This record gives sequence, C-alpha cells and structure tokens, in this order.
Amino acid sequence: MVSQFTDAYSRRFYYLRLSITDVCNFRCTYCLPDGYKPQGVSNKSFLTLDEIRRITRAFAAAGTEKVRLTGGEPSLRRDFTDIIAAVRENNAIRQIAVTTNGYRMARDVKQWRDAGLTSINVSVDSLDARQFHAITGQDKFHQVMAGIDAAFDAGFEKVKVNSVLMRDLNSRSLSTFLEWIRRRPIQLRFIELMETGDGGALFRQQHISGEVIRDQLIMQGWQRQLRERSDGPAQVFRHPDYQGEIGLIMPYEKDFCASCNRLRVSAIGNLHLCLFGDGGVPLRDLLASDDQQAALQARIARSLGEKKQTHFLNQGNTGITQNLSFIGG
Repeated sequence: MVSQFTDAYSRRFYYLRLSITDVCNFRCTYCLPDGYKPQGVSNKSFLTLDEIRRITRAFAAAGTEKVRLTGGEPSLRRDFTDIIAAVRENNAIRQIAVTTNGYRMARDVKQWRDAGLTSINVSVDSLDARQFHAITGQDKFHQVMAGIDAAFDAGFEKVKVNSVLMRDLNSRSLSTFLEWIRRRPIQLRFIELMETGDGGALFRQQHISGEVIRDQLIMQGWQRQLRERSDGPAQVFRHPDYQGEIGLIMPYEKDFCASCNRLRVSAIGNLHLCLFGDGGVPLRDLLASDDQQAALQARIARSLGEKKQTHFLNQGNTGITQNLSFIGG
C-alpha cells in the first residue's frame, strides 16, 4: 500500500484534476478569444485510454478520492464515456467529476452518468442569451440550459455552474443568479478572474474581488459551510430560502493555498504541482505498462517535495498559465 501523497507542508492530496484534451470549441473572451490553436500538439498526442487508466490507478492507490476530468472541452474526446468508465474501475475513487461547457450535455449526459460520472460543473458566465453569445463566441445558451435540465433528468441531484466574475459583465447580476437558483439545486460558483500571461489587459479591466459578492451574501443571511477534505477550493454558502448554493473561488485571498488538496496532470502527461507554477514533471514515460506503477508513484511523491507553499499571483507571477483554458473549472 502506497502512503498518501503529501508535500513538505503536510498538505495531503485527495483530488486529481486530469486534463484529457487541450481542444475547445468555444472562444471565451477571458480564455481563448481567438479560438483554440494547436501548439505543436495534435489530438493523437493526448493521453490514451490506457494511459488514463494507469495514471488514475496510481493516484487512487495513493489516497486520491476524487478525479475531475477537464480540458479544453473534455466531451470533445470521442472516447469520453470510456474514459469515465476507466476511472470508475478504481473503487477508492468516490467522486468522478467533469468540467464542461455543456454543449453536448443534452445529448450525452445520461450515458456519462451510466458510465460512472458523479458530478458535473458547467461553465455559464451569463444568464442572458445574447451576452452568453458575446462571451463564448457560440450561440449555445439554450442548448446549455437544456443540458443542465437533462442532467437533473438523468439523476444528478446537484449541478455546479461556474461563472467567471467580471466587472462589466456579470458582477452586478447577483440578484438574477440568485433567483435562478432559488428553486434549483444548483451550486453557482463565482470564480475570480485570474491574470494570465496573455490576459493582463483584460485582468486589469475586468477583475473584481469575490469579497464584493461575499459581503452581499452575508448581509442577506447566507451562511458559510464547512469544507470536506476532497472538496475543491470554493467557499460554499447556503440560505434556508434557496435550494441552490453559492460558491466563491478567490485565489487572491490570503491563505488560499493553505488548504490545497489537488494536483494536476496535463493532457500530454505532465504533472503540475500548481496551476500557476513553472514547468511540469513528465510522467508519460512511466505510463507505458502496468508494471511501472510503483516507479510512477515514486516520481510523483518525490516531486511533491518541490511544491511551493503558495502561488505568487499577488506578485503578478502567472507561471505556465498563458490562458485560462488550463484551469478547467
């Protein structure tokens, strides 16, 4: 039995965010405004089904309880349902989640659930169809809304909706969002806009602190909830008059990194100790066969000794992150 993945600051890692493709079909203004452009990587370069099976098996054996499949847009993989099923093979992994733009949910979400998916995050930055089109470059608002309805019809008890908080686009729409979740079991998660290598100008123009939303929620009687060990970084708030919840992801807040419990593996098999760290640790050479698992786990464990105590966003250090497509919700 491999011991729990732990870093030099005694943080334990229960949560793997696994990118399975860099490709996305949306052109969000804060992420890929010019659309996806391959940078020396083809679809055939992304982790194979067997490699995904091996990487998740290694993490599961070292205490990982939750795997989130991200992209790009993960549902663009033709074998996406097979990938879910492969991760599901690990009994130790209790939660299998996906972050998606939602455009294929209405068609496919039932088969995702049947394959073992337990949680869905959908990106919706505006509840106005025209503004949604302007942000994403796709006239798919009603299709995405239908996908959320289909998720509930398929048996998901809750759907998480990610909304990047932007000063001129949605920061003044809290009342509209709250009314939307009043009778829907949706956890609406506002994510602070983060500065990236390509997005400095947008950040300076549109960034607004999540504290603005938090102050409004507390004034209206919303109460913060306790965090489970495999939860993501959101501060979650509930109110007795609402079926839905509000989550705030505030990476610029002091001590944001103190509760870090997640590691990332890119679509080409590099381990990233921090979203905003530099470089990555290659793992792919240890994903060729099942009998490499011990060596794979040993490399990951050694690498954790290099994980820094915090990111350096406040100093404007965006590390490897040139755009927000790597965040994956």
